[in-house]
Amino acid sequence: MAGKRVRVLVIDDSALIRKLMTEILGADPGIEVVGTASDPFIARDRIKQLDPDVLTLDVEMPRMDGLTFLGNLMRLRPMPVVMVSTLTMAGAQVTLDALALGAVDFVAKPQLDVARGLGDYAAALVAKVKQAAHARVSVRRPTAVAPGEYSGPVGYRTTDRLLAIGASAGGTEAIREVLARMPADAPATVIAQHIPAAFSGAFAERLNKHSRMTVLEAREDQPLLVGHAYVAPGGRHLRVVRSGARWHAQLCDDDPVRGHRPSVDVLFDSVARHAGGNASAALLTGMGDDGARGLLGLRKAGAHTIAQDKATSVVWGMPGAAVALGAAADVLPLDEIADRLLASASAPRPSAAKAPAPAAVIASDRSPRD
Repeated sequence: MAGKRVRVLVIDDSALIRKLMTEILGADPGIEVVGTASDPFIARDRIKQLDPDVLTLDVEMPRMDGLTFLGNLMRLRPMPVVMVSTLTMAGAQVTLDALALGAVDFVAKPQLDVARGLGDYAAALVAKVKQAAHARVSVRRPTAVAPGEYSGPVGYRTTDRLLAIGASAGGTEAIREVLARMPADAPATVIAQHIPAAFSGAFAERLNKHSRMTVLEAREDQPLLVGHAYVAPGGRHLRVVRSGARWHAQLCDDDPVRGHRPSVDVLFDSVARHAGGNASAALLTGMGDDGARGLLGLRKAGAHTIAQDKATSVVWGMPGAAVALGAAADVLPLDEIADRLLASASAPRPSAAKAPAPAAVIASDRSPRD
């Protein structure tokens, strides 16, 4: 896509939203809105005629809902899709369903009142559409979770190990797959995923249904227990603090870091400070570089660090930035990350490294999309 404008098809039943999104996207010199569609049947024909690079897709539309259309699209002609969602509980459930079907990312419905933040919305929409054009798109298939089938190491009944995971675009499904491979007694796990406040509770509930661990949205001063995973609430930073023999969750409303709250760097920095070599961390698919510096700090503190590889990342922005910094001890396909986290949690703790060694890149037979 280097040097080429991203060709976008806007699909929404609202004429006002189609007009607004066309103006926002068309104002960027790197984007060309090649057409619009008011329902999936019109969209189907325009995809064939216009061959866009990216779709923006609403959910509630006449004649066929957006999820049905997305499922058909990802089965017959997989391509990058950015969902346009409402910031409601119902909107959260539908958006998470869309991400499970293969959508790259999502944005909230635009506020039509400029005074309420249209500028911020426009910047997010443009950035996500541009990044989606480079995303690796594939049909998602759920990871089976059946009690008793886990074959990896078990026996983590201890409070002296901690796992940390960070992600952004593509991360809701990547985190689900990692947690689905964990045993019920895995070390306490803290998670920072870039997600709005209205969505994080539904995200934690969904993860809980697909994991042997108990998955919760983190609460202030909550003890971090074995067999539990804690998701940072949308719009709040999550930190880990030590209190006696236990770690606790600490939530705060400090300013966003590199545009994000929760920030992966904020979480990883706190884990490096309070857990150090007792921690293992993974940075998964995502846009930008949040978490890369935090992963480097963890590695220097003696933690075992992992970055998801390019071939299995929807967007190799955050893990790619970590690899470039030398922050990752291992670069692994998504389906190997859980086992590596568990193995490192059972290994003797190394001393803090003065300078990171080159990452051990594990080859994958899956071809990345450049």
